[in-house]
Amino acid sequence: MVEIQQGRPGLAGSFDDNRRRIRNFSIIAHIDHGKSTLSDRFIEMTGALSKREMADQVLDTMDLERERGITIKAQTVRLKYLSKGGQEYIFNLIDTPGHVDFTYEVSRSLAACEGAILVIDAAQGVEAQTLANFYLAMEGDLRIIPVINKIDLPNAQVEETRQQIEDVLGIERDLCIPVSAKSGVGVDALLESIVERIPPPEGDLEAPLRALVFDSFYDQYHGVVLLVRVVDGKVRIKDKISFMSTGKTFEVLQLGFFAPKAEPTDMLLAGEVGFLLANIKRVEDSTLGDTITVSKHGAEEPLPGYLPVKQVVFSGLFPISTSEYDMLRTALDKLQLNDPAFTYEPESSNALGLGFRCGYLGTLHMEIVRERLEREFDVQLISTAPNVGYEIALTNGKTIYVDNPQKMPDPKDLDHIREPLIRCTIIVPDQFIGGILKLLTDRRGIQKSMEYVGGGKLLLSYDMPFNETIFDFYDKLKSVSKGYASYDYEHRGYKQSPIVKVDILINGQPIDALSLMTHERNAYERGIQLVRRMRKNIPRQLYEVIIQAAIGSKIICRERVVPLRKNVTAKCYGGDVTRKRKLLEKQKEGKKRMKQLGSIAIPQEAFMAILKVE
Repeated sequence: MVEIQQGRPGLAGSFDDNRRRIRNFSIIAHIDHGKSTLSDRFIEMTGALSKREMADQVLDTMDLERERGITIKAQTVRLKYLSKGGQEYIFNLIDTPGHVDFTYEVSRSLAACEGAILVIDAAQGVEAQTLANFYLAMEGDLRIIPVINKIDLPNAQVEETRQQIEDVLGIERDLCIPVSAKSGVGVDALLESIVERIPPPEGDLEAPLRALVFDSFYDQYHGVVLLVRVVDGKVRIKDKISFMSTGKTFEVLQLGFFAPKAEPTDMLLAGEVGFLLANIKRVEDSTLGDTITVSKHGAEEPLPGYLPVKQVVFSGLFPISTSEYDMLRTALDKLQLNDPAFTYEPESSNALGLGFRCGYLGTLHMEIVRERLEREFDVQLISTAPNVGYEIALTNGKTIYVDNPQKMPDPKDLDHIREPLIRCTIIVPDQFIGGILKLLTDRRGIQKSMEYVGGGKLLLSYDMPFNETIFDFYDKLKSVSKGYASYDYEHRGYKQSPIVKVDILINGQPIDALSLMTHERNAYERGIQLVRRMRKNIPRQLYEVIIQAAIGSKIICRERVVPLRKNVTAKCYGGDVTRKRKLLEKQKEGKKRMKQLGSIAIPQEAFMAILKVE
């Protein structure tokens, strides 16, 4: 809940003088390199929270973030810093996620800044996501401060990491600042370098309002809370504002910033970062990355760099009990208010009934959404296996986008299928290169480059079908490299490929929720593996269960779940053999009737067996 009072705390002085003492920056890094810990030290050393109020990962507000040790949602905080020269500065800090699934959130955060602190683990060196975030910051023309973190670790290699930063990123080694975010060593020097190296914000106070919406969340009392960076002009309470991409108009009710607790202000000026409340009740009324301006005599041109969020991984969510369908819909509505990056729409399945088709930014994002639904809303779910979206060219000349195997058109109407392609970057120690190259080749990867980056590491660049990476690719990569490989990717469009649909049939009935799309060279093997795994996961019934995989009308494999059998002849003691035969024939007829009328309860493990197919 956002609790605020009235007032306007801030720097004393003229607008130009105040703006010269503002520093807007993000902390970016590969996952688990210490971003959140460094944010904790900033908050502690600037006195934003007392020692009693401090906690580990203070900006990570979700239990999931603390348990997994990762940042899922970017957080912003305003800090007051008194420099060694006696001058007071305002730091607007944005702590960003480190996982590749949340790259779009990082890019939005960087658009609200003039600088970035690039954190690199002294024991692990430059990783794939380090490289990706560095390029994002460079594209935004931000001032970058390289920080070598965890220098207090026994296996820290500070000088080797300096050299690697110079060789791979092209940043002079003398510009790197060694720190230990955990103990606080070197953090005071980093705070001073933020003042010296990151430029103050620019912008025209007299120009029409232009403010970037770089994040949002939902508050049950105030509606949608927008996190904004004011680039030009100013915004006051009771101003009429409009979103330049949607044209929706609202009245500003409250303004403020997080320090890290919510504090009020009567206006936000050019160069400042804060939050805005305008009685926005629906997520679709406010678009992340959009530009806000005043409704009358507003700006003509929006801020550059706006791109809509694009979901790339899709799966079905179904309630275990049909009576929980409305509960699941309500839970999805509420969750989307706090996580607008995922989408959902109703769908029905012959096997699972009514549910929803959801779109995510990646497989980790999918896991997070499902776990939050089960934890926060107490909904028991069956989740189908993830898949990607395909561009389908039809024989009539039209092109459609299909993100669900159930919606695949009839094969006779298909001209060709284009699958999404990614450019993946992998940094791995050279002793594991053989296993990594085999893995990439098996997943239909095409090598683009391979170069030595120092420290005994190689940087690989491969073009791969995205479909080959969403199942167990990351697990295999970590397994082959004993956990030392790092991975990042970016989308590179679509490529025509011979993609086929594999259907799973149980007792002759197709189970639409288990259908999958795959390359034709892998279809036969994947069908066999999936059917065999499902045979182990489907419990035995009182009748025979036949599991089959098919491509079109051709059955490619078959497995049988042996039925349970009651010993109906146990009560027969002696007598003619025809007595036993009569009982066995009666049992046989009963099993036939049961097979015709019975339904099979398919456990979640059977749906997830598709994820383990190699």
